[in-house]
Amino acid sequence: MMKASPAARSWIAAGVRYELLTRVLPALRHDMVGPVSVMRMGVLMLKRQVDAPQIDTQACRERVALIDAQVAELLDGVRLLRNWELADTDDGIARSELVHMCVELLRPAFSLQGVQLEVDAALEQPAADAGPRWPRAAALRYLLLCGLNYLHDACTDECTIRIEPDGESALLLRTVPGVAVAGQPGMPESAVVHCAPRRLAIDAVALQSLADDLGYEVQASGEESVRLSLVER
Repeated sequence: MMKASPAARSWIAAGVRYELLTRVLPALRHDMVGPVSVMRMGVLMLKRQVDAPQIDTQACRERVALIDAQVAELLDGVRLLRNWELADTDDGIARSELVHMCVELLRPAFSLQGVQLEVDAALEQPAADAGPRWPRAAALRYLLLCGLNYLHDACTDECTIRIEPDGESALLLRTVPGVAVAGQPGMPESAVVHCAPRRLAIDAVALQSLADDLGYEVQASGEESVRLSLVER
């Protein structure tokens, strides 16, 4: 049997990244459609104000401010799409910020599969993280998404994936039986239609291939836990 060439291994890692992006794309799309819907409603109400016999300038200002805020939110979503490119340079990312971003992208779809995400209290507040900012935010985002999806795909029943800090420069992902505490936010009913079906399972080979291509160390203990280092090898 022929061994995979470096180019072939890079293509394997690119395929894993594509699968991960496919899985989170419904959440990204939903986050961008929301502001557009609000803007359309704001424009409609603004037209009614303008066509009224007497124009309520204060109401018009409020509608314009609403539309302006939604445009800013939409632009943030467009910038986030650009940040998925590995070739782009960035300002790095704090560990808790990385966890918060990935959990928000995956939690709705995971919940529909009976898999809950639970974040350690030390990682709950991204804005309050005074720790270091790790370079290559896009690469780390793919790495964490891959680790979480690896454990998700291995779950054969309802379970919880817990995300914990491991030292100062790593994350530990652990699967525990059962579901997390009730009340975890899920995807609104109106957004369920945006969920893409799971296509390819992320297995240990896919996880290791991506980590090797990105230049990070991962340690998987069967299908129960994964340790992700945030330090490049």
